[in-house]
Amino acid sequence: MTTTSLVRAELARLTATPLARLAFIALMIVPLLYGGAYLWANRDPYAKLDQIPAAIVNLDAGATLDGDQVDYGTDVTKEAIDGADFKWTKTSAADARSGVRNGTYDFVVTIPHDFSEHLVSAQSDDPTQAKLVMTTADTNSYLASTIAEQAGKTMRTAVAERVGKQAAKTLLVGLADVRDSLGDAVDGADQLASGTAKADKGAHQLADGTGKLSSGAAELASGTADLPSQTQQLNSGAQQVASGASTLASGLASAQQQTAALPSQTQQLNDGAQKVAAGNKRLADQIDGYSSDVGALQPLDADTVLAGITDNLPEGVELTEEQQAALTATVTDAVTQVNATGAQAKKTYATAKSSVDQLRDGSAQVAAGTSSLAAATPELSSGIASAATGASTLSSGASQVAAGTSALATAAPTLSSGASSLATGAASANEGASSLASGLDELKTGSAKLAASLDEGRTKIPASNASERESQASVISDPVKVGDDNVAAASNYGAGLAPFFISLAAWIGMYALFLILKPISKRAITAVRKPLAVVFGGWLTPALLGLVQMVALFFIVRFALDLNVVHVGGTIGIMVLASATFAAVIMALNVLLGSVGQFLGLVLMLVQLVTAGGTFPWQTLPGPLAALHFALPMTYSVDAIRQTMYGGNLGAAWSDAGVLLCWLLGALLVSFVVTARQTRSRTLRDLRPSLIG
Repeated sequence: MTTTSLVRAELARLTATPLARLAFIALMIVPLLYGGAYLWANRDPYAKLDQIPAAIVNLDAGATLDGDQVDYGTDVTKEAIDGADFKWTKTSAADARSGVRNGTYDFVVTIPHDFSEHLVSAQSDDPTQAKLVMTTADTNSYLASTIAEQAGKTMRTAVAERVGKQAAKTLLVGLADVRDSLGDAVDGADQLASGTAKADKGAHQLADGTGKLSSGAAELASGTADLPSQTQQLNSGAQQVASGASTLASGLASAQQQTAALPSQTQQLNDGAQKVAAGNKRLADQIDGYSSDVGALQPLDADTVLAGITDNLPEGVELTEEQQAALTATVTDAVTQVNATGAQAKKTYATAKSSVDQLRDGSAQVAAGTSSLAAATPELSSGIASAATGASTLSSGASQVAAGTSALATAAPTLSSGASSLATGAASANEGASSLASGLDELKTGSAKLAASLDEGRTKIPASNASERESQASVISDPVKVGDDNVAAASNYGAGLAPFFISLAAWIGMYALFLILKPISKRAITAVRKPLAVVFGGWLTPALLGLVQMVALFFIVRFALDLNVVHVGGTIGIMVLASATFAAVIMALNVLLGSVGQFLGLVLMLVQLVTAGGTFPWQTLPGPLAALHFALPMTYSVDAIRQTMYGGNLGAAWSDAGVLLCWLLGALLVSFVVTARQTRSRTLRDLRPSLIG
C-alpha cells in the first residue's frame, strides 16, 4: 500500500455517502467562513466612523478679544458637524445625557459656557485653561469610548492650533511694531547724538572764550592794583601845585616891586613845572595804554548764548521746561554778572582817564606858562602886568588840576575794585562754561551709546512682513508634523488583521478536518508495516486539503475583500506551509494522545490566539504568555504572512518559514516514532480505545 493509495482511500472514505460528503464540505469551508467573515466585518471600520452617533452641546457664551466678539464654541461645533467624522447631532445638555445613557449617542462633547472666555484669557494677566467635557458610556461600546477620547484630542488640538496661531500672530505683530518703533528711536537717538556733538563743540568754544575773558580780566585787575596809590601821589602833587600857584598869584602884586630876584625864581618854577608836566604825561600815557584792553570788553548777550546752545540741539529734540529754565537761569546770571562787572570797570576807567587827561593838559599849560615866565623874566619890568595875569591863570589851572587829580584819586579804588570783580566774574563764567562742556561731553557719549544700544536691540528682532508672520504663526501654533513613512504598510484595518486570522483559520481548518480524518491508517500499520509511508500518507491528506483551503482563502482575501498583497506567491506559500505545519502538529497530538491530543489541539489554538501577537504587540502580554510567544508556531506564520503581504523583510519571512518547517518535521518525527512503535507492538488502547483516548 503506497502513500498515494492511502490518500485516495481516505478521500474515498470521506465522500462515500451523501451525508459524509456534506460533512466533508461543511468542515472544508469552516476556515473560509471564519477567516472571510471576520475579515469582512473588520475590513475598514474606520471608514464608517461617520455612522457612530455622537452629540455636541454648545453652551459657550462667547468672549471679547481686541474689541471683537469671538465665539470659539460655535466655531468648534460648526467644524465638527461640517467635518462629518462622526454622526454628530447638536442638542441640549439634558437630551445629550439621557441619550448617552440609553444608547442614542455613543458619546457627547460638551462645550462649557466659559470656553471662549478661558481661551482669550491666555492674553490676559490671569490665563485659565479651557476645557471640553467628554461624556461616554462603556455600556454602548468600550471602543466607542476610546474613539471618543481620540476625537476629543483631535478637537483640542484643532482649537489649540487656532488659538495658538492667533496669539502668535498678535505677538509677532507686536514685535514688528516694537522693531519699527526702535527704528524711529534709533533715528532720534542719532539726531540727539549729532546735535549733542554740535552743542558740545559750541560749549568748548564758549569755555575757551570765557577762559580768555578770565585771563584778560585777571591781567586788568593786576594792572590796576597800584592805580589808587599812584593817583594819590598825583593828587598830592597837584594840590601842591595849586597851593603854589595861589601863593604865586598873591605874591605877584609884590613881585612887581621885587623883580630883582624874580628871574632866578621863575627859572626854578619853570623847572618844577616841566617835571610835573612830564610826570603827568607819563601817567596819562600809562592810562591810555589800557584803552585797547578795556575797549575789548564787550557786553555778552544772554539770548545770543542761549540761542547758540539751542540751535545746536538735534532736530526734533527739545529741552524740557525744567531743563530750559535751569539753562536760561544759569546763562543769564553768568552773563549779567560779567556784563555788570565789565560796565563798571569801563566806567571807572573812563573817569580816571578823563581826570588824568585833564591833569596832563593842565600841567602842560603850567609848564608852558612857567617857560614863558622864565623867558619873560628879563622883560619882567615891562610885562609885570602880564605876569600877574598869567599867575592868576596858573592858579586857576592848578586848582582845576588839583580838582581833577582829587577826583582821579577818589575813582581809582573803584576802578581797581571793579577790575577785581570783573576777574572774579570771568573766572566764575569760565568755570560754568567748563562744567557745561563737561556735561555735554557726557551727554554726547550717553546719546551715542543709547543710539548703538537701540540699534543693537532692533537688529535682534527679525524683520518680517504680513505673509511671513502668517507662516511663522502657523509654525508656532503647530510646530511638529508627523510624517508617514511606513516601510511596509497594510492597506487598511482588515489587512492589518489578515495575517492573524488567516493563521487562525488555517489552524481551525486543520482542527475541524481531524474531526473526520483518521490521523493514521490502523490497517496500513498492520498490513504494510512501513511507518514512514503510513505517516506521510496520513499527513498528506490534510495537507492537500489545507492547500485547497488556503488557496480559496487567499482568493477571498485578495479579490472578494480587496485586501492588497505585495508578494502573492510568497503569501500563498506561507499560508500553505502554515496549514501543512498545523496539520502535522495536530496529527502528532492525535497519534500520540488520541482524543486527548485532539482536545489539546483546541487548547493549543487558544494559547496561540493570545500569544501570537496578532492584534496588540506581543510586548504588551503578561510575562508567562510573552514567554510562549516565540515558542509556538502560529507566531511565525503571522509574522511571515505580514512580511510577504505588506512587502516587508523577506529575509525575516524565510526565517519564519524555516521555523515552521522545523515544527513540521518535528511533528512528523513524533508521528513516525509513535507509528513505528505501533508496527512492532499493539497496546490495549490500540485495540479498544476509550472515549478520552
